[in-house]
Amino acid sequence: MKLRSTALVNGFRQSAPYVNAHQNKTIVIMLGGEAIADSNFGNIVNDIALLNSLGLRLVLVYGARPQISQNLAKQGVETPYHKGVRVTDSAALEVVKQAAGQLQLDITARLSMSLNNTPMAGAQINVVSGNFVIAQPLGVDEGVDYCHSGRIRRIDIDGIHCQLDQHSIVLLGPVASSVTGECFNLTSEEVATQLAIRLNADKLIGFCSLQGVIGPNGNVLSELFPHQAEEILRQRATAGDENSGTVRFLRGAVAACRSGVPRSHLLSYKVDGSLIQELFSVEGIGTQIVTESAERIRQATIDDIGGILELIRPLEEQGILVRRSREQLEQEIPRFTVIDRDERIIGCAALYPYPESQTAEMACVAVHPEYRDSDRGTNLLQYIQQQAVQSGIKTIFVLTTRSIHWFREHGFVEADVTALPDAKQELYNLQRRSKILTLALNGRVMRLPSR
Repeated sequence: MKLRSTALVNGFRQSAPYVNAHQNKTIVIMLGGEAIADSNFGNIVNDIALLNSLGLRLVLVYGARPQISQNLAKQGVETPYHKGVRVTDSAALEVVKQAAGQLQLDITARLSMSLNNTPMAGAQINVVSGNFVIAQPLGVDEGVDYCHSGRIRRIDIDGIHCQLDQHSIVLLGPVASSVTGECFNLTSEEVATQLAIRLNADKLIGFCSLQGVIGPNGNVLSELFPHQAEEILRQRATAGDENSGTVRFLRGAVAACRSGVPRSHLLSYKVDGSLIQELFSVEGIGTQIVTESAERIRQATIDDIGGILELIRPLEEQGILVRRSREQLEQEIPRFTVIDRDERIIGCAALYPYPESQTAEMACVAVHPEYRDSDRGTNLLQYIQQQAVQSGIKTIFVLTTRSIHWFREHGFVEADVTALPDAKQELYNLQRRSKILTLALNGRVMRLPSR
């Protein structure tokens, strides 16, 4: 019992920074029809209710693609697709409205539960739906009339913010009306993406059947930049996979990131608690798509030596870093990672692996004084962790005399000399008396609360 209690306390303590970081953040959650049909959907609803109780501003966008297809098949109505979009004629539109309306009622009912024997016991959640999205027809393309398939014309952003300010959950579906009083069938991906962009949301979250985006080695890709996600989309298109849930979400996530949404997350709707683990745990569980900028983290080249020396020399003179000669840097440059901002080196770190013990030293960590009031040191650490994980490294260690608390804040724990690999123990400087701190990687990159 004591062990279980300790695990509970440790888990709660680790999640606290993430709870604080997400308070009052605007998050758009896209629930595809596949996720709604899954047996785990009840747990997802409970977790959404929990997010609401923790002060997150939530907009839910639900899809109904499989439910619509199933109902169309039952009624013998056929709907062709053009460029991945369903052509919705008048007969199909009635089925679409029926399926979407039923899902809206079902989701609202689930979010309204407050039974004592459920995780939502005592919850008082207001769920608001309405004509916040105004649609217009897609029209005719290459001779194909989309009929009642449409796209977004405008969104009542002020109206949605007003509801979020009242701590309500805004629930929107794939059917929207037009200024002429007609109804149009929209894709949930477009609705969620455009809402995230126009609301200036902090996150866009979607679900798929897998844990996230799976890499060539079968592992979940923890983080992607938009250009990397676009390359995956090109590969999927070549393989004939252009309309899976993962592909549809990635398209939206790339568009959202390009338009300023800082982070998009892709999770599994089959894993109980994936939403909570992704947002409130150190390692996360799915795939993040994060924004790119003019500032980038990359592997160092021989041309960066001058910039690295300019960055680390003042720290060497203060005794914070061990002095490195230019010749030594030239030999070790493949070990270095740099932050490049407008072709200026403003940060660096090096990774020295000890493969025989599956450990590596992170060394020469430096950020330019003008850029220290940000997350750049954290970003360097995460990049180095990713390198280490990909190389099969299980533990990172650092030797430091001044930055002990910073490393501890980022998950490192103090250790003694015996924690170092034998080769490093022989080189340990007893006079310098550097503190030794270690970080276990456990196969995934640590994520810190987003800001």
